[in-house]
Amino acid sequence: MLLQTAVSAASQVHPLSGTIAEWVWLLPILPLAGFVINGLLSLAGARFGPTDPTAAGDHHSGAAADAPASAHLEHGAEGEDQHAVKRHRWSGVVSVVGPGVLILSFLLALGIWQAMASAQPAAAFIQSYFSWMPVGDLRIDAAFQLDQLSMVMILVITGVGALIHVFSVGYMRDDPSYPRYFSYLNLFVFFMLVLVLGANYPVLFVGWEGVGLCSYLLIGFWFNEKANADAGKKAFIVNRIGDFGLLVAMFMLFANIGVLDFAGVSAKAVDLGAGSALVTTICLFMFLGCTGKSAQIPLYIWLPDAMAGPTPVSALIHAATMVTAGVYLIARSSFLFSLSPVASLTVAVVGAVTAIFAATIGLKQWDIKKVLGYSTISQLWYMFVGVGVGAYVSGMFHLVTHAFFKALLFLGSGSVIHAMHTAYHQTHSAEDAQDMRNMGGLKRYLPVTCVLMWIATLAISGIPPFSGFFSKDEILGSVFARAQGSTLASATWLGIPGSTLLYIIYAIGLAAAFLTAVYMTRMMLYTFHGPTRTGTEEEKALHEAPWIMTGPLVVLGILAVFGGWLNLPEVVTDIIPLGPRELLAHWLDPVVGEATTRITAGAAQAPAVTEQMLIGAAVVIAVAGIVLAMARLKPDRLPRKRDAVPEHGFEGVVAHKYYVDEGIERTIVEPTYAVSRSFLWRVIDNGLIDGFFVNGSAALARGFGWVGSRLQTGNVGVYAWFLVVGVLVMLGAFTLR
Repeated sequence: MLLQTAVSAASQVHPLSGTIAEWVWLLPILPLAGFVINGLLSLAGARFGPTDPTAAGDHHSGAAADAPASAHLEHGAEGEDQHAVKRHRWSGVVSVVGPGVLILSFLLALGIWQAMASAQPAAAFIQSYFSWMPVGDLRIDAAFQLDQLSMVMILVITGVGALIHVFSVGYMRDDPSYPRYFSYLNLFVFFMLVLVLGANYPVLFVGWEGVGLCSYLLIGFWFNEKANADAGKKAFIVNRIGDFGLLVAMFMLFANIGVLDFAGVSAKAVDLGAGSALVTTICLFMFLGCTGKSAQIPLYIWLPDAMAGPTPVSALIHAATMVTAGVYLIARSSFLFSLSPVASLTVAVVGAVTAIFAATIGLKQWDIKKVLGYSTISQLWYMFVGVGVGAYVSGMFHLVTHAFFKALLFLGSGSVIHAMHTAYHQTHSAEDAQDMRNMGGLKRYLPVTCVLMWIATLAISGIPPFSGFFSKDEILGSVFARAQGSTLASATWLGIPGSTLLYIIYAIGLAAAFLTAVYMTRMMLYTFHGPTRTGTEEEKALHEAPWIMTGPLVVLGILAVFGGWLNLPEVVTDIIPLGPRELLAHWLDPVVGEATTRITAGAAQAPAVTEQMLIGAAVVIAVAGIVLAMARLKPDRLPRKRDAVPEHGFEGVVAHKYYVDEGIERTIVEPTYAVSRSFLWRVIDNGLIDGFFVNGSAALARGFGWVGSRLQTGNVGVYAWFLVVGVLVMLGAFTLR
């Protein structure tokens, strides 16, 4: 029941009151309903096919990968599923309910956006549904907040999410756990919408934890295979480390200003002291949560292994939703981060280091999804650097464009994997269908996918006029501009002047852009060009995916081309009048405008000539990366995976991801296991708890019982003697007294 409608400007009627915006609660309820329906259907006859787990096709062997519709076995390079696949009996209902609830949510989101665009509210529209935690001075409501920032996230989540759900129908329809898959997918979207709609940090945290839970369920979807289950657990545990930081930040906020709703924290943020150790500590703990959810150093290690989940899951989690939650949190908390130059610089530095680190690893990956996984880690740096230097609009702009082209890349790779698995399945081949060394020449068989993935590649590389060019250039230009006259430039970070640090970050950004162009061109050349390395017989089975999968790719391709028009910079529109300038900047100004001004300190924008030179440098760098990759890489000389020679030297180090996972295994995981076995289990659990407390108390009880049993002999004569002795003792006691 709706208890009250609160708006920032008390005693005034909010412009969105009485409009479709009051139905904002229905946005997350629709996918929640999908979760319930699909979850119930998954329990109604959950499995078809061989009942013997050792039967052909019922095992899950090989590399952790995906399951295309052709064999429900994307995870399993062998592809020896010989039985005729029988779809789940409720697959038709699931195919309607699963994507249907997301399409309805997106249509509702469009209606709310239109109402906001017409009303142009200056304050957030907050709806409080009930009092959640009224304890002492703590007053937390179950409330949703609708403003320009949350509206951007809602449109991305429901819009791109709906396309991914539609793609999933064709991709996962023959999986025996098809309803369970869509129930998890719908639940993930529900929690993501709660995250971005929450009007306070605790409600946001509910969504924050919920997407962490759903990522565990989706990454480990094919849990029959240990590698998949381990990947899900790894993501869950690593994210819990980051979530601890967000919890501490929330505790510190309440302890110092007594409120946790965004409006209240924004009003009282200045009480924490601009540049104080307190506000810096709060922001750094909050950023720790962001490094976990958005896979930044040091908590990035879960994301590459998350490729074990179905490919549409990778598109949803790693393109449009969960990994961008950290960026959204910083933008939402801009009123805090703008008060701490040190924390803001830390965000930018960590993002820059993560970018160059992940980009170098992407150069030597052969699994097509792993390339995109490390690309995601690297691309997130642009968003974090953007919000880190106070260019909150630029960071959110790249979040949107990245959702377009990265979802296209992941779903495009899914189309490739679908074709490869279908071919290997029909020829009973045991080759790895995700290794680019087994691909090549696929443009002849998947022409639509090839063209669309090239569009996404040019967009992510920053080539004009594709969307990534506008958002990446805007971030790099903001970093360069903040190096003079901003509060960041006048601050110091570990003794390094802020201005110097920002120039270094800008240089790292150019290097990361160059590497991005190289490894993305490498992926495209080895996948679609050169001779076909799939096999002579397998070539006959290669074909384009059905239109229920290709259709969403086309829509995303259009968005990847024209998405940059959402925020055309003045320096471009002055030369070429493509359309209205800085639409997104004007849209987000009521939310982040004040925080942006606080960081820029009123400094003048860089001259147009400087901006044009920066744009030119970024484009030249990107083109150089593409040209270098085309000149140096020879797809016709690439051997198949089974004939490949392992990398040695530094190439081997990069191919093994700098042995970070192995280092963590030896320095953290194995010692933890050793201490757990030798001390916590044997000494504490077995020795102290079981041995002393449990078994010791049992032994003591047995001892008392044994003494009692000796007194109970059952011999009447003995009892008589005890009676006589007792009487004599009593008489003696009274007599002697």
